[in-house]
Amino acid sequence: MVDVAEGDAWIADLGDGRYRNPVLCADFSDPDAIRVGDDYYLVSSTFNQVPGLPVLHSRDLVNWTILGHVLPELPPVERYREPRPGQGVWAPSLRHHAGRFWVCWGDPDVGIFLASAADPAGPWTRPHLLVAGSGLIDACPFWDEDGTAYVVHGWARSRSGIRNRLTLRAMAPDGSRLLDEPDPTTGALPATTATPPGGLLLIDGDQVPGCHTLEGPKLYRRGDHYYVFAPAGGVAEGWQSVFRSRHLTGPYEHRVVLSQGGSEVNGPHQGAWVDTPGGQHWFLHFQDRGAYGRITHLQPLRWTADDWPVIGAADPGAERGEPVPAHPRPHLPTQPRRAPQTTDEFTGPCLGPQWAWPANPRQDWYSLTARPGWLRLPSQPTENPDHLGTAAAVLSQRFPALAFTASTEVEFRPRAVGERTGLAVLGERYAWIGLDHTEDGTHLVLRLHLGGDDHERDLLRSPLPAGTTRVGLAVTVRPEARCQFHANPGDEGWREVGEEFTARPGRWVGARLGVFALAPAESTTTGHVDLPYFRVGPG
Repeated sequence: MVDVAEGDAWIADLGDGRYRNPVLCADFSDPDAIRVGDDYYLVSSTFNQVPGLPVLHSRDLVNWTILGHVLPELPPVERYREPRPGQGVWAPSLRHHAGRFWVCWGDPDVGIFLASAADPAGPWTRPHLLVAGSGLIDACPFWDEDGTAYVVHGWARSRSGIRNRLTLRAMAPDGSRLLDEPDPTTGALPATTATPPGGLLLIDGDQVPGCHTLEGPKLYRRGDHYYVFAPAGGVAEGWQSVFRSRHLTGPYEHRVVLSQGGSEVNGPHQGAWVDTPGGQHWFLHFQDRGAYGRITHLQPLRWTADDWPVIGAADPGAERGEPVPAHPRPHLPTQPRRAPQTTDEFTGPCLGPQWAWPANPRQDWYSLTARPGWLRLPSQPTENPDHLGTAAAVLSQRFPALAFTASTEVEFRPRAVGERTGLAVLGERYAWIGLDHTEDGTHLVLRLHLGGDDHERDLLRSPLPAGTTRVGLAVTVRPEARCQFHANPGDEGWREVGEEFTARPGRWVGARLGVFALAPAESTTTGHVDLPYFRVGPG
């Protein structure tokens, strides 16, 4: 029953000229997107996951695949040698200027970074720290028609004490530095800039009735107006605001253009306005779905006669819309029906782009050449093997759908007591099924961690049949993130193991599927586990 059928677990393209939401039923949170020619590119937050900052590609806004990543390592490299949940890459922005792609993001504990590439598939330049500081987040670059350049960003109250404000800062057109910061050579400020030292308070959300948690700004120019698309109201219950002015520095008018309304989509906000070569307009935004993360929806966007956007389904004359569950596809050439990569047969020269580590990895954490066609995970000594949330050498990927099955096999060759390997559902609380090597032999185990500093506890433990080294492991995820684990020891046949476990999100991220091989920190000689595949399909 857990043999995974071929095909993706979620396809947004209905194949009849319509699509269903979400178009990305996975945790590609805080999306930003642009069109360059006939191609669309999207980036999203990845926090402490490595590689970071994925770049997705589509030609029709409905069918997306992962093209690559901006960050093979998180900067500063040494800081992210260990897991720092919830830190790292927050709400990036993607732009195309002067023949190059530019990605800008804030790390709330480090500052605002910028990277660029001639090809969105890479290679990307090393991240440049545009400005150091705590609480600087959600940064978006902007190049005006006269060649001047700027960055608009929000603030993390947890680090800066500032909240509900958007700041505009002048930037050198080549992205090398901010112009409202002292010159690194002379220590002097430019004689004139469009923004004062430290930037200009562009929009004060406290002065907008009913507005709170204003963040995630995206700055555009259309005709005679500048527009700041900015979410407000919080991750789970927010809405999409738009501010506009005839002058970059304001003052700005405000309008709410998208909210939940009578739909089932909570908190529809934070995303990107894009157009098509034929003149249609669309908006990509996220919805917080708890354990599934922040999934991405696609909404139609229209402009009113007085130049305000209205997003989603809306009556004539309405100022705001609400999310659509399904809609006719954009007027773009039909593309193959597809979704971001999940299954990996481990036959390529590198891991699939769906995989990530919770910290900057070492080269010895995995191998695809030690046993061609298999993924080898050498057992990594760790200080606390009873807590996967603190272990760096855990390989994981996003939940890909609201219901799905993931399966693999593990061929375990331990050499030290305490080595463990398995298939995990990760989050603030987690569970895993796998193998634990003890002084009494190797056991099939199902273990649960309830969060915090607590240790794992056994839900099931049974010795493997003598001579068994290869075991099938699987999890079926049902609606509401209810997870049922399965095992197939030595081809005895699949069976359910334990009761259902309800997944929970992690720190700003959805639950994830993980595989690992760990050992106690004092282990001097350790073994490994080999995996012949990792398959994901419909539930």
